[in-house]
Amino acid sequence: MSLTSATEPEESSPDTEARGGSDRQTLVASQARSDAIGADIGVNPGKYRILTGDRPTGKLHIGHYFGSISNRVRLQNLGVPSMLVVADYQVIYDRDGVGDLQDNVMSGMADYLACGIDPARTTIFTHSSVPALNQLLLPFLSLITVPELNRNPTVKDEMEHSGGRPMSGLMLTFPVHQAADILFCKANLVPVGKDQLPHIEVTRLIARRFDERYGRATPDQPVFPEPDALLSAAPSILGLDGTKMSKSRHNTIQIGMTADETAKLIKKAKTDADRHITYDPQNRPEVSNLVMLTALATGEKPEDVAARIGDGGGGALKKACTEAINEMFAPIRARRLELEADQGYLRQVLHEGNARANEIADATLRDVLAAMNMDY
Repeated sequence: MSLTSATEPEESSPDTEARGGSDRQTLVASQARSDAIGADIGVNPGKYRILTGDRPTGKLHIGHYFGSISNRVRLQNLGVPSMLVVADYQVIYDRDGVGDLQDNVMSGMADYLACGIDPARTTIFTHSSVPALNQLLLPFLSLITVPELNRNPTVKDEMEHSGGRPMSGLMLTFPVHQAADILFCKANLVPVGKDQLPHIEVTRLIARRFDERYGRATPDQPVFPEPDALLSAAPSILGLDGTKMSKSRHNTIQIGMTADETAKLIKKAKTDADRHITYDPQNRPEVSNLVMLTALATGEKPEDVAARIGDGGGGALKKACTEAINEMFAPIRARRLELEADQGYLRQVLHEGNARANEIADATLRDVLAAMNMDY
């Protein structure tokens, strides 16, 4: 799921050190649980329902592909029922307008399908098209306190980097909206990075408190499952300027770019003065990033890519990276062009996904209202 990264580490103190120890224990336990689920998925895919998604704030890029989309396709193809939310309401939580929202949504639809998302097996839908999902915000907000929201890493990060701009109410409730995304379809598994575990904990807390306050669907069946995190093993990918890859930083290679556009961007990528290519993310992040991108595209180990290029320098590395990325994405881009030319089909897929999501959300809302004794 599209989740914002956590804040920078706090200054050390006895309290934060104790909290850090607790966080490490939680991470170890979460990783062990995730590993066990990962092993079980291949055997029992039908036990799980996955929720993932993205905010349509711009065009999807190869960081999205390697970081999440390829894994969504893998899980879908294993037979795991999957829901993919295009989180259009979340575009406005930290900005005044939605920008080219229609274009971003339809471009993303073309990306998803070209990359292998199958609408027959993965339900793709938009936030704004599923009223019952958003109605869950009201009871869910009653189950969590403002101090708990303020402690959420995404909310803390927004407060610390707002430049004095008042935070919107939607931004404050963002973790609860994400809980509604997950719980409306009773998903029990969410692929995330380690820094996004606090969002899953908010969702688990809301599910548990709803059960405690309002009761269960049946004596042995809660209304909502407490979802688990499927921790991503995807490597961290930097942008071409050596900073975090981000649509807002304009340092990405979009999935839908042409081979020539890709070549021009990689040619401008930052490297360093050492001609001998090594894979050393700590000391040579920009060079290592291009090595990693090449390895992801070719299926090699990063160390083997670096050894193959050797003393060829940044020029040879950029050439190898360009060829690898363009070769890998060529069939995806060809299929994407076909899809983008058929906007009617893309809208049909989205309409059908919205209809399925509404059926699920309406049924869940009925369960919620019954549990709350509001089913008049």
